Amino acid sequence: MTEVPVGPGGVCAPADAAGAVLPEGLTEAEAEELRSELAKVEEEILTLRQVLSAKERHAAEIKRKLGQTPLNQLKMNLSKSLQEVQMSNAYVKTSEKIGEWNEKVTQSDVYKKTQETLTQAGQKTSAALSNVGTAITRRLGDMRNSTTFKSFEERVGSMKTRVSTGREENGSANLHSSDSKSQDTAPF
Repeated sequence: MTEVPVGPGGVCAPADAAGAVLPEGLTEAEAEELRSELAKVEEEILTLRQVLSAKERHAAEIKRKLGQTPLNQLKMNLSKSLQEVQMSNAYVKTSEKIGEWNEKVTQSDVYKKTQETLTQAGQKTSAALSNVGTAITRRLGDMRNSTTFKSFEERVGSMKTRVSTGREENGSANLHSSDSKSQDTAPF
């Protein structure tokens, strides 16, 4: 058994072609006309979506030819957004307030005293480091003129000569010889 829609007062309500109940006051002809108009509008929407998609592809191709990459566009968008933020009332007011605070801080006695103290400390540190450098240079010069350093320098020089010529002072044996006796008496 099929159900028949019942309208107000127990009268059978007409059903549209899709089996749905027609709203009150709407005739079958008006419903058919609205369905036809709806189909046309939906078809136009589909056509417009296809046209929009084609236009977007064309725009992307033009941008590619112009060298506008998505990264470049993102940079431009961020730059534009930053510019807009910097021109906003909130940003301008905040910048002004920070500028006022900066002015107050840099003009305060505490800031000036701290700045003077740090400047003096930097100058004293620089002078102290310069003095230390001078003292080290002088001490190295004194060491170079000492008999111990000269003796060490002579030994290194003679050792260098022996290594570069490959002979000991007596001129008889190579430093890299396989003589086990010379290796056993090595000081290291």
